[in-house]
Amino acid sequence: MRKRVLIVDDSKSWLAFHRELIQSFYGESVEMYFALSAKEALKIIEENADNQFDLIITDLQMEFDFEPKTAGEWFIEKIQENKKCSDTPVIIISGMINIESVAQKYGVEYIPKNRLIYDKTLLKSKIEKFYNFIISVKNNEK
Repeated sequence: MRKRVLIVDDSKSWLAFHRELIQSFYGESVEMYFALSAKEALKIIEENADNQFDLIITDLQMEFDFEPKTAGEWFIEKIQENKKCSDTPVIIISGMINIESVAQKYGVEYIPKNRLIYDKTLLKSKIEKFYNFIISVKNNEK
């Protein structure tokens, strides 16, 4: 069974960057879904209630409907409140200065965008270190 990943970012170029990066690491063993906003991502999660995601990657700063919180914070709260996906691993990938404090507040992982640009293996390392993602992908391919 292929792993399912939801990627949320309001930038189409960042969505493409993440898609290409994950495909380069895992090939066809990953099925990716994309959302351009936190609201759209929540709708995708609700539509997939019976087949939840194995990993969610989200930006923090997207639509401004949730101030003083960022859209990404609001989205992470909604994930953690939802019993069907509250255990889904989340990685924040954002350019915001407070990314570390937000990640700590919600108990999720993070990668600053400016570091990921220069070291693309950070995403693979984070996925494999914290979620044993590649191990389960390899086991499911057999």
